Amino acid sequence: MERLTLACGGEPVNALEGMDEKCLGYAGLVYEHVLGEEKYTFVEQVTNPFSCTILIKGPNKHSIVQIQDALRDGLRAVKNTVEDKCVVPGAGAFQVAACLDLLQYKDKEVTGRTKLGVEVFANSLLVIPKTLATNSGYDPIDVIVTLQEEHSNGHIVGLDLSTGECFSPEEEGIWDNYRVLRQLINSSSVIATQLLLVDEIMRAGKNMGKQQQNMGPQ
Repeated sequence: MERLTLACGGEPVNALEGMDEKCLGYAGLVYEHVLGEEKYTFVEQVTNPFSCTILIKGPNKHSIVQIQDALRDGLRAVKNTVEDKCVVPGAGAFQVAACLDLLQYKDKEVTGRTKLGVEVFANSLLVIPKTLATNSGYDPIDVIVTLQEEHSNGHIVGLDLSTGECFSPEEEGIWDNYRVLRQLINSSSVIATQLLLVDEIMRAGKNMGKQQQNMGPQ
C-alpha cells in the first residue's frame, strides 16, 4: 500500500465515501507475470515515482546474491555522495596526500613524543596504496616513492592499476565517499586505542602474577 502510493501517487483513503479523482494515482501499465512458481504484479509507466523495485535475474542463487550486493553497494555510494555533497579523489591519492600533510604537521606543530605517534599514523595511511600496488603485481615501495614525489610537486595523483604509473583520479572519475574515509580514519584510531588498552591490561595482570610468585606462601 505504501509503495504503491509512492510509486503511483495518489492518497490512501479509509472508506469509499472519501475517495474522489484527487486521491487517485496513475500507472500506464499494470500486469501480472509468473516468475518460477510465484506470481508478481508489475506497475510501470508511472509519472512521478518516489519508490521502485529492481528486478534481479540470474542463472543461480549465488549469481543473484552477488548482483544484489553490488547493486546495494552502488546505491549506497550514490546515496552517500548525494547526502555529503562532496567526494574525495580515489586510487590512493587521498592517503598519500594526507600522509605528507601529517609529516609536515609533525615537523612544524608537534613536539616531544607526540611526533612519533603522528609519524606512525601518517605511515599507516600508506597501507591503502601499498595494498593496491601489491594486489596489482607492482612493487609497493617503488609505487609509494613515485606517488610521494608527484604529490610533493603539487600533483594530486593516484595509482593506475593497469599500468602501475601515476594518473589523475579526478580526470578518470575515480572517487571515494567522504563519509566512508572519515569513518575508516576514526575507527582505526579507536580500534588501535582499544588494542593498546588490552595490551596494558594483560601486561599488568602478568606483573601482578609475578609479584605474587615472588612473595611466596605466607
